[in-house]
Amino acid sequence: MTTALITGSTAGIGAAFARRLAADGHDLVLVARDTKRLREQATELHDRHGIEAKVLTADLAEDAGIETVTARLGDRRNPVDLLINNAGFGNKGRYLDVSMADELKMLKVHCEAVLRLTSAAAEAMRERGRGGVVNVASVAAFVPRGTYGASKAWVVQFTQGAARDLAGSGVRLMALCPGFVRTEFHERAGMGTDNIPGWMWLDADKVAATALEDLARGRSLSIPDPRYKVLMGAAKLVPRGMLGGISSKTGRKYGPQ
Repeated sequence: MTTALITGSTAGIGAAFARRLAADGHDLVLVARDTKRLREQATELHDRHGIEAKVLTADLAEDAGIETVTARLGDRRNPVDLLINNAGFGNKGRYLDVSMADELKMLKVHCEAVLRLTSAAAEAMRERGRGGVVNVASVAAFVPRGTYGASKAWVVQFTQGAARDLAGSGVRLMALCPGFVRTEFHERAGMGTDNIPGWMWLDADKVAATALEDLARGRSLSIPDPRYKVLMGAAKLVPRGMLGGISSKTGRKYGPQ
């Protein structure tokens, strides 16, 4: 039986991955900041699917939290076969309206933590000749839109570059780029969602299922919905300057900064 470690596991896409992987018979290591929610989630998944679900409380905006998770990923006696780097958040406000402390916290979680956790997992996986990493990014990575989009663009570029470097090693890396997903993301950031068109919303369970299918196919990038694939394809045809203006207006209306 294989083991998957999921960061940000208690809500949204992370919780969807946990449900799907538990249903498929994988043991889990569940990582988040809220111990109570983690224990409730672990108990529910164990009782429903008969798998082992361990709890690891860690704040990935802090060095201590990152080190706690990297230590677990590097444990050769209890190997992790699949890492889902899902933890993340958005800041409400335009550039220079958000405090530098909050901007740096986002980069810590989205970039530094992803780099360190991916590296710890991939090193151990390469030794065994097998394993997988899914780094959750966003379609915001493909448009010029502030710190959030820039951090997710880094996730995509890093993941695809590392995937090429590890080709043939048995370790698969993939960046997952969903659009709007019904999660706690916007509520936590204090963002309203009433003005987001219904057709733009994705289901978290479907996103997780498609992502795992794409990882199994060996893809290094997953955009888990035909609608967003069309939108991202069209974005490539729009001049960069025009795209920046469009994404700026759209971002203020719909998304994080």
